[in-house]
This record gives sequence, C-alpha cells and structure tokens, in this order.
Amino acid sequence: MSTATAHTHRPVIGISVGDLNSIGTEVIIKTFADNRMLELCTPVIFASNKTVNFYRKLLSENNFNYQSIKDFGRLNPKQVSVFNCWEEEVQITPGILNDTGGKYAARSLAVAIECLKDKQIDGLVTAPIHKKNIQSADFNFTGHTPYLQNAFQSKDVLMFMTADNMRVGLLTEHVPVAEVAKYVTKENILSKLFLMRDSLVKDFGIDKPRIAVLGLNPHAGDEGLIGDEEIKHISPAIKEAKHRNMLVFGPYSADAFFAREMHLKFDGVLAMYHDQGLIPFKSLAQGEGVNFTAGLPIVRTSPDHGTAFDIAGKNIADESSFRQAVFTCIDIIAKRKTYAENTQNPLKKTEIASERGAV
Repeated sequence: MSTATAHTHRPVIGISVGDLNSIGTEVIIKTFADNRMLELCTPVIFASNKTVNFYRKLLSENNFNYQSIKDFGRLNPKQVSVFNCWEEEVQITPGILNDTGGKYAARSLAVAIECLKDKQIDGLVTAPIHKKNIQSADFNFTGHTPYLQNAFQSKDVLMFMTADNMRVGLLTEHVPVAEVAKYVTKENILSKLFLMRDSLVKDFGIDKPRIAVLGLNPHAGDEGLIGDEEIKHISPAIKEAKHRNMLVFGPYSADAFFAREMHLKFDGVLAMYHDQGLIPFKSLAQGEGVNFTAGLPIVRTSPDHGTAFDIAGKNIADESSFRQAVFTCIDIIAKRKTYAENTQNPLKKTEIASERGAV
C-alpha cells in the first residue's frame, strides 16, 4: 500500500499518457475534469506540465485543475497531480504519427512502472500507445502487455477484456493471423485458463467461475473436417482443466457463441486470437470496455481503444472507456485487498471459528 493510500483510504492511481499526439491526454483531462473522481482515487498523471497545459488550452477545459509534483511527498489527495517526467520543450502535433509521440509515451510508462515497483502508486491506467513509433532499444515489444510482463518478470500474463456483460481473454495477442495456429497448444491454453480462473477469483470476486473456450476454426473444426486444432490441442486442454476442478467448457464455435448470447452464461471466455475475441467484445461493450492485464503482481488497466490519430486534438474523443478503466482499476485493487484479507492465515481463522462454535 502506498503512503498516500494509508492516509486517505483512496488508492493512488498512476496514469501514463500514451502517445503525445493521440487522444490519450485529451481523454485523461476529460475524465478528471469531473471532480467526483477525486472522491474515488488520487490520480497522478505521468507527463509534463507543458504537455497537460497544451491539451487543457486546446480543449478549453476550465474545470480541470492540477498541482505539479516531482516527488510523492507533496501528493495532495484532494487534487489531480502531474508528476513531471521531463522538463524539455516537446513539440506536440495532435494527429501526427512521429518519433516524438512514441519517445515520450515510453518515458511516461517507464517512470510510472518505477513508481509502481516502489509502491508509490497502487495501480496503473495506461493511455494508448502506437506500437510502431514507440519501438526503441528500451521498448522492443508488441504492446503494453508483453512490456509489463517483462518489467515484472511474470511467467505468463493474460490480455483480459472486461465489461459489465462479459469478460474475454486472449490466447494470442498481437500475433499475425498466419502464425496463430502454432501457439494453439495444450500447454499454452492451460496456462491462460489458470490465469483467467485465478483472476476471476482474486480480481473479480467470483468463487467458482465458469469459463468457455472458443475453437480456432470455423464451426470449431467440425470434428476435424475444418482443421484439427480442436481435437489435438483445445479439447485435451479443456479435459485437463476439468480434471483440475475447473469449470471449463467448449470448444464453442465463435460465431454462434456470441450470436446466441452464450457469453452471458459464463464468467469468462477464452478466445484463440485477437480479432476473434475483440470484434464481438468491442461490438457488445458499446464503448465502455476495459483492457486488464491478468497475471501481474500489480493492477493495470487501459481503455479498449487505440490512439485515434484521426480525431486527436479535435475535442470529440469519448472518455467513457478511459473513465471505466479507472473505475475497473480501483475495483480490482479493492477486490485483491479483500481476497488477501480473507485468505491470510486460514488456520487461525479456523481456530477462531471453532472457539466460537464451542461457546
């Protein structure tokens, strides 16, 4: 727990700004222009005063106020803080894809992660990056998820899309479609299923989660007529998961699964590849979906949209998904705390219960 949280009982939520020329800073400002957000958390934006001022003036957002800090000793729980990650002049060009946007997106993220490791913040919400222009010697990854996995040395992580009416995890993330099948193995599927099960229990408070697994091929392979991945890898993984007392079902044909609203009968769905899971998810989440990285020792969420350069700086970006990402981050921090309290020293709890029973 961070020092600030100990005093305010509100989690300190770090915000990385993403690509400087994207809609990231815009949706951040729009989210925290609503002062009611400060009743739920203490936000810390990792950027620079000049970056934040540029977008505040561009949006004419008079309700957004902040204090500038360079250390967490000056954190004010009743105000938005901007943690200055750079002092130099940076040219911001909304809607333009260039090296500057990627360089400072990486700087913001790196500083935020150091603060997470130092427990100065309790969770992280990441604004969108562009996966091409952020590439450098320090960021040689296909996105936030593998970068965070490496930063925290997690054995495996799960890209877990969440909304009120569904949760969809991905077996493969940013992998070319031509290469997806080679990742569809029993071992990989089981690893993601364990991560999803554990996350549903610890992060979402679901005691006995029901999980559906989608097939890779059309009609889930039609018993081997349209591919054999279901027979060779997916079904054996489901069978093994059941043997380990998990409520896992499938494989289901992906098109019929969502068309028949079967996702409403499950606590989580494991899709085999990016578009198989994200097209129905984004269509059904209606702009309020959240990307959560399960399997990390820290809580990280992000909106379910990208950089949206085509509308950057035009004051038309919708902050709904980003706001929901903040809410989800706060909720998961609380759920993890509750789970830890409920599971610590179970032997002692049993003894207390026995004593009460004796009375």
